[in-house]
Amino acid sequence: MAPGAQKRRKDIRNVAIIAHVDHGKTTLVDALLKQTGAYDFRKGETTIMDSNPLERERGITIFSKNASFFWNDTLFNIVDTPGHADFGSEVERILKMVDGVLLLVDAFEGPMPQTRFVLKKSLELHLKPIVVINKVDRPNARPDEVAELTFDLFCELNATDEQLDFPIVYTSAREGYALLHLGDPRVDMEPLLSVIHRRVLPPIADTGRPFQMLVTMLDFDNYVGRIAIGRIVHGHVRTNDPLVIVRRDGQHGRGRVTKILKYRGLVQVESDMASAGEIVSLAGIEHAEVGSTLASPEHPEPLPMVRIDEPTISMTFSHNTSPLAGKDGGRFLTSRHIRERLHHEAMINVGVRVEETEDGEGFKVSGRGELHLSILIETMRREGYEMEVSRPQVLLKTAGKDVLEPVEEVLIDVAPEYQGPVMQAIGERKGEIRNITMSAVGTTRIEVLLATRALIGFRSEFLMMTHGTGIMYQNFHQYQKYKGEMPARRTGVQVSMNAGKVVAYALWGLQERGEIFVHPGDRVYEGMIIGVNNKGNDLVVNALKGKKLTNVRASGSDDAIQLTPPREMTLEFALAFINDDELVEVTPAAIRLRKRYLSRLERKQNEKKHPARET
Repeated sequence: MAPGAQKRRKDIRNVAIIAHVDHGKTTLVDALLKQTGAYDFRKGETTIMDSNPLERERGITIFSKNASFFWNDTLFNIVDTPGHADFGSEVERILKMVDGVLLLVDAFEGPMPQTRFVLKKSLELHLKPIVVINKVDRPNARPDEVAELTFDLFCELNATDEQLDFPIVYTSAREGYALLHLGDPRVDMEPLLSVIHRRVLPPIADTGRPFQMLVTMLDFDNYVGRIAIGRIVHGHVRTNDPLVIVRRDGQHGRGRVTKILKYRGLVQVESDMASAGEIVSLAGIEHAEVGSTLASPEHPEPLPMVRIDEPTISMTFSHNTSPLAGKDGGRFLTSRHIRERLHHEAMINVGVRVEETEDGEGFKVSGRGELHLSILIETMRREGYEMEVSRPQVLLKTAGKDVLEPVEEVLIDVAPEYQGPVMQAIGERKGEIRNITMSAVGTTRIEVLLATRALIGFRSEFLMMTHGTGIMYQNFHQYQKYKGEMPARRTGVQVSMNAGKVVAYALWGLQERGEIFVHPGDRVYEGMIIGVNNKGNDLVVNALKGKKLTNVRASGSDDAIQLTPPREMTLEFALAFINDDELVEVTPAAIRLRKRYLSRLERKQNEKKHPARET
């Protein structure tokens, strides 16, 4: 059948919202739900789609989520997608479910690295975007200039003539209005809804053909088990229907539909039947996998698979072996617990790959970047898991005799006075500068290619050298030839020589050597890292040493101890700080740094076997 003759369901529009981080995707969904009455917003409630606590804390979308509403007797299925490249596997899968995308661009910042990333994905799938220039009410907004920059980006990404003929809608999602022209009255979101209805193609949906659905997401429920989510391409399905699972490797499995769920607003409602064109969740298909096809037993034909970008970075996870294991409220402490949780994560998140290490006690977990894996660690920590994680390592490839490593495209905005130190740091890390321009706000914008290895730990240094004013975005570019040795951490660490509770008097003497990581009264153990040693070598110290008491008083000797506030340990800092011979201990109540080998004797024996080298 010719493409023009394909049947389409004109009562449905499936659309995804794609954008750079913090350009207003989730706020726009709020405005659309409010406009159509699909959600009863309470006083002061915002970004309702960011339901995960981590998303609310960080102010970014991490997990793709669906919502739906009716407008003009048409069902709109809206999917909110992550804007960060580390969650690119989420974006790729979601775009297979929709027929159009809203490309959101900030009216002041313009196209950014993740804008390029998500737009490239949608153009490759031959989707025709609608450009939404958001935050037109922002001071210094430049919507006309941003529209031109967005058109240039389309051209740079080799968009087709059809894709270049994109409509532009100007919005303020926070204020709840959309405009087709900047001079139009600022009323509501109706203009945007009208453009979506007119420009997004209805889904191809032939209800007369045998059932087919591509699984693009998985969920899990303790009561109904694994839930397959996707768009029905052909046919229809009813509760208790048998289905065949055609997996990515060509193998077949079988299942029976026990529950059909459809989105209404932000909630899922149970239904007896679903048909082609709808985005649904099917329970009872226990062996479904992302990328597999659910089909009728009479015609088990697969749909084109979802292509997923390969992981670029890995860490080793293992159970907590420190003397404080189990004393911080952790409920899941063993390797078995961690194995089950990681395999569950790999099942529902195709961007994560899990392999067991040779000793059988640890797990090599690979993902799309530091943020991707740190979100997983933080989620497990909040669920009650205790673990040890190693320093992030990049995943290398070979091409003939060449070793290849992942390289990131980095965009840096800094004040002119900090440009020198930043350029020096880029040079030390063997960065390839592509462009230097002045941004609209007077900052220097540097576009550079940097090896992923060089970026591990660079963000915290970058913030220090720019006094917290610098902004840095990164996006995976490609694999390139291995770039040689990179600068290692220049400082050593202070390592506790014994176990007990930290004494303020001891810290008072140690803080002169470098930054301290612990508070008076904190529990420490032998081999735990309690601070930095600025001289570059590791130093074994006594953090439990108290002041000797005498009955002799001297002028000035009994003054109150003045301690510099210690660094509040965060997971991002810890993962960036540690060396290969160190680990991050993660528990529900604390994040600690430790040596891989706790006793001084074990460390010396290991140093003889494996001399330290720069990485």
